[in-house]
Amino acid sequence: MLSLPPFEGFLPQWLVLVSVVSAANSLQAYRSEAYAAELYNGRTPEGYVFTNPLSSRTFGTWTFLSAVIRFYAAYNINNPAVYDLALWTFGIALVHFVGELVQGSARLRGRFVSPLLVASSTLTWMFWERSWYLGH
Repeated sequence: MLSLPPFEGFLPQWLVLVSVVSAANSLQAYRSEAYAAELYNGRTPEGYVFTNPLSSRTFGTWTFLSAVIRFYAAYNINNPAVYDLALWTFGIALVHFVGELVQGSARLRGRFVSPLLVASSTLTWMFWERSWYLGH
């Protein structure tokens, strides 16, 4: 049976939680384009959503890859390469979500707020805790 990561601090447990939620989001994105349309809640001038089945599945694939990296980091938090890869997943996600705000394909409301907050706060947390978990 899988147990929580055997490390001090809350970051490893947080990474497990975020990984599980991300994996569930991936399944939703594969199951229905509506999930991505609710997340990327912007509209074209004609009132259409910016998403389509391919963009939804692409989002699902990226999200699942991030979930795997973050889950692996939770159980290998002392490995610098794995730690940095997980940190990068949050940085890339943050740049992506801010970019979608700038492009107008998302608005700062509804489901879009949560991943933006998770990406920005976890990126900051991992940046500040890096030396504590890696011992330098």
